[in-house]
Amino acid sequence: MLIRPERESEFPTIYELVRVAFTTAKVSNGDEQNFVDRLRSGDGYIPELALVAEDEGELVGHIMLTRTFVSTAEAPRPVLLLAPVCVVLKRRKQGLGARLIQDALSRARRLGHAAVVLVGNPAYYSRFGFKPCASFGIANANGIPDRHVMALELAPGALANAAGTVLFQT
Repeated sequence: MLIRPERESEFPTIYELVRVAFTTAKVSNGDEQNFVDRLRSGDGYIPELALVAEDEGELVGHIMLTRTFVSTAEAPRPVLLLAPVCVVLKRRKQGLGARLIQDALSRARRLGHAAVVLVGNPAYYSRFGFKPCASFGIANANGIPDRHVMALELAPGALANAAGTVLFQT
């Protein structure tokens, strides 16, 4: 299994991988594949943090970390957005999603990023150290229930006094 940055030539394959993976996901809005394209075309795209899992030449998973920010009273505070992460149906429940997340977070730390936010299942993401954004004083402008909006400090204290609002691109 190889986890590596995505390649431009793979974008159509990744689009289809994400689309198909989310048709069998517990939670999906049906637009995740287009969300990936929108993130990729935005200013926050970081090619080194858009990763695929490749097994014997087949793409079996995908994850992205893109730049976003928490709007605070002082100034915007840069953070990364983890979204989306997916694994093909036949490879689920084998730890591949966890490997993608751990690899992406490790790469982000090495690149000097301080914190990550996401919208997800607290039971799943808490095992990676994610906590509700509200515990850092961060609200979201999308009306998402607070328990599903989570953050992780990659650098100790990175979200200290980060009270503000994060807006998730849709």
